[in-house]
This record gives sequence, C-alpha cells and structure tokens, in this order.
Amino acid sequence: MKKFESVAANEKNPKWEQMIKREKQLSKKSGDIRTEFERDYTRILYSTAYRRLKHKNQIYFSPKSDHICTRIEHVNYVESISYTIANTLGLNTELTKAISISHDLGHSPFGHQGEKVLNEISKREIDETFWHERNGLKAVDNLILLENHDGYRGNLNLTYAVRDGIISHCGEVNDKVLFPREEAIDLSIYTRPNEYRPYTWEACIVKLADRIAYIGRDLEDSLSVRTLNRKQIDQLNKILNLGKNMNNTNIISTLIRDLCENSSPEEGLKFSKEKSELLDKMNEFCIKNIYTNEKVESANRYFKLVLEEIYKTLYDRYDKQNTINKLKENEKIYPKLIGGFIMWLETYTKGSNNGINKKLFNLKDNKDYARAIIYYISGMTDKYAIDIYNEIISF
Repeated sequence: MKKFESVAANEKNPKWEQMIKREKQLSKKSGDIRTEFERDYTRILYSTAYRRLKHKNQIYFSPKSDHICTRIEHVNYVESISYTIANTLGLNTELTKAISISHDLGHSPFGHQGEKVLNEISKREIDETFWHERNGLKAVDNLILLENHDGYRGNLNLTYAVRDGIISHCGEVNDKVLFPREEAIDLSIYTRPNEYRPYTWEACIVKLADRIAYIGRDLEDSLSVRTLNRKQIDQLNKILNLGKNMNNTNIISTLIRDLCENSSPEEGLKFSKEKSELLDKMNEFCIKNIYTNEKVESANRYFKLVLEEIYKTLYDRYDKQNTINKLKENEKIYPKLIGGFIMWLETYTKGSNNGINKKLFNLKDNKDYARAIIYYISGMTDKYAIDIYNEIISF
C-alpha cells in the first residue's frame, strides 16, 4: 500500500537538496550515523523548549490531574499518528517524526487562549500579529539554544523541510484535499496561518495528523472531566455512531485507515466524503460544547489577566539603553520575574561569537523591547506564568 513511495523525501526526490538545506552547516562528530532528519529530531528532543511542553495545557487547564492532555502529549500523539500514515503510504517517517515533535514549540502558556492574548498585545504594542506557527519558526531559528558536542550553545539550525513543516502545520483549518507546493519559498514571508501549503508530503501528513490527534483527545478529555451533560453525550454518540465503543482509539484508527485508503499522489491526501463530513461535525460539536464551555471561559479570563500583568510589569521598566540597569533596580521586588528576564534578555541583546552570534533585540527601540517581552512570555509554561503573576501581586 506504499502508494507515495515515488514522492517521498529522499535522495531521489528533485526537492531533496532544498529539503535538507540548513542556514549553516552543522558541526559533526567523526562517525555520526544519523541522517539529516534524525539529527533534527534529536536536536528538538533535547531542547528545553520541548521539555516545557509538558507544562503547557492543550484544552483544559488541570495542573493537578495526571490524565488530562498536555501539549507534550499532543505532539507525541501527532508523531504516532503521522508515523503510521507515513509508514503505510511509503513516505519518510524520520521527517514526520521531526516535524511532529517540533510543530507546537511556538505555543504560548495557556494554549490557544494564551496565543490570543499575546496576539492582542502584539498588535497593540508593535503592530504585528502573533500566531504559534510563526512563533515556532522564530523559536527554532533564533531563540532555542542547544549545547553542541563542542560545548558551545547555538540555535537548532534545522533543515528547511522541518522548518517548513512547523510554520505550515496549521491543523485548525479544514483542508478537503492536500497537495504540497512545488516552490521553495522564504519562510519569513508568511503573514498568516495556512497562507501556503507545506513543501513536502510528509508535512501535509503532520498537518492532518494534528487535526486527528487533537479532536479525538479533546473529546476524550471532556468525557473524563465530565464537562458534557447526558444530552450532549447522546448527541456525540449519534455523530460518531460507534455505539458503546465511543473512544479515542476507535476515532483515530477509523480516520487513519480512511485517509490511507482514499489518498494517492494523483488525487492528494484526503478523507472519504463520509469521514470528511464526520470530522466537520466533530469539530462543530467541539466548538459549541467544549471550547466555549463555561469553565474554559472562566479560565480564559484569568489567563488574560495573568499575561497582561506580566507584560505590563516588564514593559514599565523600559528605559532605552539603561533598561537592564532599571530592571536590576527592581530585581528585589520581583526576583523570579526580573531575575529570569535579565538573564534571558542579556543573551539576546549581546549575542556571542561562539553561540547564537547575532543580536535579536536593540534596546534603543521600544518596540524591540516589547517584542522581546512577548517572546519571553511565549516560552513560559502555564505554571511558571501563574507563579510569576502571584509574585507580582504578593507582598
């Protein structure tokens, strides 16, 4: 059934050299046996940004529950689903694995609500939109540092195919048929989510796997925390038509099998009409009954307060080139927030010949300082952001 073998990401593909292209050559140890995409996978896996995903929520904010989906679980589900699809169709599973675990590195604390709040701040303060796909690309290109075998910290410097998969992955849209684009574009030209199709078939698979993963698990979590009433559950049973076997396992296996059976290089990646309509109905149900749930909305108002207050506290210390000194004067008042931010800010305003070797922010520019705060907040976990807020309001 390996129908896509002829278009897989490998040396025979005419796009191959562009797929494995990096901003600069990676240093290699003698005898390194990994492929280019395997190197990307391990660079992402060992990054601190990947580790922090375990403390970023998916839909429900539930820091005390061990069984509610977190962002790190979600990306691992996407990795598993995309691996099954790619392996069945004959595509490059190393590439889908690398894109999968990195696709949500740009997510802010508090999931899509945190993303919405940072977008409001960004548009208000620097006249730029904030969205997690582009933030993820900026993170892997500029913000995430990894210590190499030579002892220096540098950027992840991922391949073009993985970077493209990160910014092109938007799973919140309903693509009926997916084909990869032919041209290699400068990925910095993206102005909105889903503006361009992914460059590889593998990235297209991750885009679809993302949707399969979150919609099934969101329903499972909702049943687990009992936010759905009997009437809503009956409605969901009717939509899914799975009888007593209404669970994430059956939802995922049904959609994976359908996608593999109905896709081809000639007709693209697609579900059958029946399963495409099922996905639409599931999404409509989630929007109406889960994403706008009363408790979710209450949490969202709190998340907005937390992030706005963190931004204001840091921005109020802006004093052009004297900003770091001004921050240090206030470090005793907010030791966790300002102490951490100073270390982070110095890293990206000074640069390093042996590491990132470029300055990202110019403190002479107030918008650059605002941009730095937004990036800093976006890397926080839910718990850390709440701890910081409590520090701000406590005496």
